[in-house]
Amino acid sequence: MKKFTPLPKTISRLSAISLALLPALHAQADEFSYPAFQPSQSDFGGVGLMQMPTGRMAPEGEFNLQATLNENYYHYTATLQLFPWLEATLRYTEIQDLLYCDDPSFCGSNTLTDKGMDFKIRLLEESYWLPETSIGVRDFAGTGLFDGEYIAASKRFGPVDFTLGVGWGYIGNSGNITNPFCDISDRFCDRSVGASGKGGMTEFENFFSGPAALYGGLEYQSPWEPLRFKLEYDGNDYKSDRPVISGSVSMTQDSKFNYGVLYRLGQWGDLRASYERGNTWTFGFTLRTNFNDLKANWLDEPLPAYRPKAEGEHISDDEYLVLADELKKIAGYDDITLYKSNDHITIVGEQKKYRDSQEAHRRAATVLANHTSSISEYRIIETVNRQPVLETRIDAKKYADVAEVKYIDADVSDSATTWVPTTPKGQKIAEPSDDWDFGIAPTLQQSIGGSEDFYLFNIGINAGAGYWLTNHVEVGGSVYINLYDNYDKFLYDVPPDGTNNLRVRTLVRQYINENSVRVDNLQLTWMDKLNNNWYAQAYGGYLETMFGGLGGEVLYRPIGSNWAFGFDANYVVQRDPESQFGFFRDEMQFDPLTGKDYRVQTGALTGHATAYYQPHWEWLPNTLFRVSAGRYLAEDIGVTIDFSKQFDSGVIAGAFATFTDMSTEEYGEGSYSKGFYISIPFDIMTVKPSKNRATISWMPLTRDGGQMLNRKYQLFSMTDDRYPWYGRKALN
Repeated sequence: MKKFTPLPKTISRLSAISLALLPALHAQADEFSYPAFQPSQSDFGGVGLMQMPTGRMAPEGEFNLQATLNENYYHYTATLQLFPWLEATLRYTEIQDLLYCDDPSFCGSNTLTDKGMDFKIRLLEESYWLPETSIGVRDFAGTGLFDGEYIAASKRFGPVDFTLGVGWGYIGNSGNITNPFCDISDRFCDRSVGASGKGGMTEFENFFSGPAALYGGLEYQSPWEPLRFKLEYDGNDYKSDRPVISGSVSMTQDSKFNYGVLYRLGQWGDLRASYERGNTWTFGFTLRTNFNDLKANWLDEPLPAYRPKAEGEHISDDEYLVLADELKKIAGYDDITLYKSNDHITIVGEQKKYRDSQEAHRRAATVLANHTSSISEYRIIETVNRQPVLETRIDAKKYADVAEVKYIDADVSDSATTWVPTTPKGQKIAEPSDDWDFGIAPTLQQSIGGSEDFYLFNIGINAGAGYWLTNHVEVGGSVYINLYDNYDKFLYDVPPDGTNNLRVRTLVRQYINENSVRVDNLQLTWMDKLNNNWYAQAYGGYLETMFGGLGGEVLYRPIGSNWAFGFDANYVVQRDPESQFGFFRDEMQFDPLTGKDYRVQTGALTGHATAYYQPHWEWLPNTLFRVSAGRYLAEDIGVTIDFSKQFDSGVIAGAFATFTDMSTEEYGEGSYSKGFYISIPFDIMTVKPSKNRATISWMPLTRDGGQMLNRKYQLFSMTDDRYPWYGRKALN
C-alpha cells in the first residue's frame, strides 16, 4: 500500500488564494461585464484544462476535432457531447520516441500508435451552492497507456472557473494522497500495468485502483472574448509514461504547474498553447461545430398558392400528366402511379426529397387540390424500391381549412391519418415511364492507427444501375472505380498477430490493388410486402466486393411501432481478387508477398437475427439500439451491439462493437471488432432538399473476426417511414 504523502504547500496555497478570491470575484464580475463562459478542450480531448479533465460538459451536440502536439506525443481526438450528461472521446496518440514494432519490413518507421476511448458522466449540475460534478474514465478500451479515472468538480465565479478533482491511474500517478478506496478493499491499492489480450479490452478490475492524486486549476475568461488563460496543478508525475519505461526517454517534471492560453476562432475553432511540466511546450488546434445547430438552406421549388379547382370542373388527360410532373418537381414523389376514383385520388410513389413527411404531404395536397375537382380525399402510398410502406389519407375539406389558415396553429397533420397500405382503387391515369435507376456516388474506406501506417484509405467512385423486370424483381449492379489508395502499405501478415483465421477482410489490399475498376455488385433481387407487417427479400449474385452467393431477409415491423425484428440468412463464397467474376476454390492460398499460406472462405452459411429498438426514455432521447446475433464470415459466432443518437439537425452518430467466440489471441490486435460512424443528411450540406445521407466511418483496425456480409438492401432502412429514424424531420 502506498504511504500517505502530505499535500504540497503549493496546492494548499492555491486553495487558500482561491477561497479568498471567490467572494470578490462573485461580487465584481458577472455575465454582463465579461463574455459568456464556454467550456474548452483538454490536450487529451474532452472538456478540461490541459492534462487534467474538469467537471464541465459542452453543450449537447458539440463535436470537436483536434490535434495536440509536443515532443513526446501527438494526440488526435474526436469528442462528441452525446447528451447533456454524457461526453465521449475517441483518441489516437502517436508516441514519437517509439516504433510500432521491431520488424522494419512490416512496420517500417511507423511510430507506436495508441488507440483509446474516454467517457465522462455528469453527476451534478451547477447551482448557486453546488459545483458541476462529473465522473469519468480515460482510455477505458485501449492499450492501457493512459488509462485512468477521475471525479472532478467545477464552480464558476464571474470570469473564473475553478476545478478540483481526484484522479487515479495515469491521472493520479503522482500519488499525492492515499487512495481512499484502499480502506474498502486491498484490491484497490495496486493497479496492473498494460493491457490484457491484444489490447482494446476494458480493464474493469483497474477502475479507481492504484495511486491517487488531488489536482486542480482554473480557467480565466479575459474581457477580450477570444482570449482565455488556464492554470493547472498536475496529478501526474510522468515517471511511468511509456516513453520513459520502454524508450529510456526523459520526461522530467520540473514543475507541477502547467500554464496555458487559448485563442477562440469565432464559433468554429480554437488555437491553444501551453507550457507543461516546467520544460515542455505543447500546441493544439481545435475544429468545432454543433450537430444540433446545423441547418439547411435550400434553393427549392416554391410551394404554389392554394387555388382549388371548382366543383365538377373537367380535367383532361394532359392535365393529369402535368399533375404527375408537379408531384415530382414540387412534392418530391418519384416513380409515380396515379389512380382516380369518384371521390378520391391516389398517389403511389417514392419520396426522394423531403425528410419531413409533413412538408411532402402539404406540397402534395396543394398540388392535388389545384389540379383536381370533386375530390374528398387524397391518398398517398409511400413506396421504397416499389414496395408499399405507408399510406397517408388527407381529408380534402380539413386540408382546405389548414391551407387557408382558418384556425390557430393549423397543420397538415390535422387533416391526415396513417394506414396500412391498401390496394389502390379506381382508374389508372398515370404510371412510371422508365424502369431504369441510375446512381453515382463517391466512396471512402479508411482504417486509422494500424501497425503498417497510421492512416490507410482508398477513395473512389461507385456507379450503379438497376432495371425493374417487375414491381418485385430487379436486376442491378455497380462498378467501383478506384481513384487513389495507400493500401500497398497494408502488409497484414498472420505470424505477427499469431492468428490463422479465414482471411475474410484482411485481403482488402488485394481487392483494391488488383483492379482499379472492379464489379462491386451484380445481383438479382426479389422483394415484397408479405402482409400488413411483414416484408421479405431474396437475392443472388455478386453481393459485395469480396463475396458472392445467395441469401434472404424477413422483417416484422408494425406501423407506428418503435421496435422491429428481422432475420437474414446467406450462403456465401469468397471472390478471387485476381478475377472479376471468379471465386476461390481452395481454402489454402499462397501469398507471394509474405511467402506464407493463408485460408479463405470457400463456402459457408452466415446470418443474423436482429432486434431494433427506439426507446422512449427521457434520458436517452432520439436513440436507436440495434442488436444482431448470429454467425459471421470467418465462421465465428457472437453478437453485435450498435447504438446511435440522432441530433436536431438529423446528423446521426453511432458506435458498434462485436463480441464472438473468437479469442482475443485469435482475433489479433484490438481484441474484438468495433467502430464509429457519423451519418450526415445531404440536405444540410447542399442547397437542395434530399433524403440521401453521407456516412463517414472509423474502424480502428481491419481484422477478420466479427465481420458481416455487406448486403445491398436492408429492410429496416427500406421501411423507415413506418417509424422514421433516418427520415426524421429536423427539429431545429
